[in-house]
Amino acid sequence: MEYGISRVVWAGKALESAANLGLIGCGARNLIWKSPCLLTPAKCPFMIRAPMVENPPAVEIRDLVKDFKTSFRRKPLRAVDGVSIRIMPGEVYGLIGPNGSGKSTTMKALLGLVAPTAGQCAIFGKDSLKVDSRNEVGFLPENPYFYKHLSGAETLRFYGKLCGLGGKLLAERVNEMLALVDLESARDRRIGGYSKGMLQRIGLAQALIQEPRLVILDEPTAGVDPVGSRQIRDLILKLRERGITVFLCSHLLEQVQEVCDHVGIIFQGRMIREGRLEELISIEDQTDIVLSDATPELIAQITALVETTPGAAIVRTGKPRTTLERLFLREIREEEP
Repeated sequence: MEYGISRVVWAGKALESAANLGLIGCGARNLIWKSPCLLTPAKCPFMIRAPMVENPPAVEIRDLVKDFKTSFRRKPLRAVDGVSIRIMPGEVYGLIGPNGSGKSTTMKALLGLVAPTAGQCAIFGKDSLKVDSRNEVGFLPENPYFYKHLSGAETLRFYGKLCGLGGKLLAERVNEMLALVDLESARDRRIGGYSKGMLQRIGLAQALIQEPRLVILDEPTAGVDPVGSRQIRDLILKLRERGITVFLCSHLLEQVQEVCDHVGIIFQGRMIREGRLEELISIEDQTDIVLSDATPELIAQITALVETTPGAAIVRTGKPRTTLERLFLREIREEEP
């Protein structure tokens, strides 16, 4: 009897093991010897390879166009003109551009708050015009409005109930979010007494209350002082560590540079540049060499070596510089009691 004829598919642990490798599995066993099939998966006729399904992008915007009617002109005002964006799960994507360039309109189209004139928007593979596409999305608008008579904890409970949370789970989420945004000490204070930075942080907490997979932030640090701005950026980095996808827009370039993996530059409604941040900001024909405690003699030797190399030149020398923001934060921290 041929070995290959005496096999039958057996759904057991072998199937599970193979499935972990992306295979439906060869769980075939020899009917006479009661032993596992010794043929390799490539040679086994009972092997069925599972289809490899690619995870859909967290955000996919294709050829988005948005026109607004205006009474001042016969021709509609085009706010967004052929913008395409693709954000994979776990990425932090920054959309940057001057005021009026179409950043907020692009986000509103993605959220289904405005209907596109042309093009498509999808969230985790679902059409953004459908309500269920927003089940796993948290949103912080540029100027969030909260009921001023509610406390921070009451505000989060209110939004948690809107998202269908309740009981012990809601209480745990409220405590967790207040801790995440460092507002535990202000949990019982009325929202009307919050500073601008605190309002932005409680807004970020409400955007996270239902554990979304995607968080959309429209100018999250607008009007916030440097300390509050740093706190919000640290929160965004924590979201990335948790694997949450973040889509933010801002015109403050240094802040975007610190937290984003990918960046898109939008101007007058058009995407003029897009890509990985490191690739966009790197200068290909220059190389940085940072030395610690280098003597003047060593600097002179390096300079002489460069001068003897054809085509090479020293662009600049000097002490590395910090940013004004980092200097400000360091100084005030040193002055704090």
